[in-house]
Amino acid sequence: MPLSTPDLLEALNSVISVPIVPFKGEEIDYEGHAKNIRYLMRSNHLEDKRPRVIAIAGTSLVHHISHQEQVRLIDATGQVMGVEGVLIAGIVPNPIGDASRLVEAMARLARPPDAYLVMPLSGVINPEGIYSYYVEFGRRHGEGNGARFFYYLRQKAEREAVRRLLNDSPHFLGVKVGTSEEEVPPLVAGVKPENGMVIWGIGDRSTRAAQAGARGHTSGVNVVFARASDEINNAQRRGDYATSQHLENELAALEEIRFREGRIYNYSAVVEAMHLCGFDDVVGGTGGPFNPRVPAPIAAQIQTAISGLNAYH
Repeated sequence: MPLSTPDLLEALNSVISVPIVPFKGEEIDYEGHAKNIRYLMRSNHLEDKRPRVIAIAGTSLVHHISHQEQVRLIDATGQVMGVEGVLIAGIVPNPIGDASRLVEAMARLARPPDAYLVMPLSGVINPEGIYSYYVEFGRRHGEGNGARFFYYLRQKAEREAVRRLLNDSPHFLGVKVGTSEEEVPPLVAGVKPENGMVIWGIGDRSTRAAQAGARGHTSGVNVVFARASDEINNAQRRGDYATSQHLENELAALEEIRFREGRIYNYSAVVEAMHLCGFDDVVGGTGGPFNPRVPAPIAAQIQTAISGLNAYH
């Protein structure tokens, strides 16, 4: 039975793991992916027996693989998770008709996603179109497929349209903020609590956003250092921002590499960390499309950045 909307929103006030997907050459390593999902499900350090939340939704990932591969990935992820976790599928609306068919295909899976994250739209857009089209998109798939959506904010100009969307559409339940901490307070103030939640979307550097009212955060490094990200969220839920900041500082050097120069190593720095750590319960693979292994000087920086982090695995 699907999670109720209140239970889903409560579950997402958590660390949302956005794992890399391992490749063997140009092909997705589905067995390696399943291994990574098993690690995440097994290595759950969230307090109060809260469920693991996993999103197959990285902008370094789903923009570069086919819809057929996305459906297979979600199916494989859901088979490992079962009903013990919360599953989010990233949807790229380019073109929007294909996005509709993707939602319909995923909704038919034996273990469909609990929610869908609408990823950034490519090209030039009018923010008013975001509001008008997604109201209808949400209605069509909310009523027809039981779909619940979250919006990934990457352009500040879209903030007002997204605020209206969350307040007016019962099918859009929240926004993942991928711009800056400055966007959090106006969204928290402008979105009625009963209409949606504001999630921090720029990794484990999340303490300031939590203090500003964001609930939950996404993590790209949770797939290798699960305990660190989980404990950050545990601390934030307790209002212990000093502990949250201390843990955030432990990951800061790795996060700095991931997000430098417009996030060019967002994906591949995590793959490199997985290789350098040498753990046998996760698989980094050879690097995804447009995300090859990092150059040797960057690998050396990552080696320094992860020194001392093995205890968080």
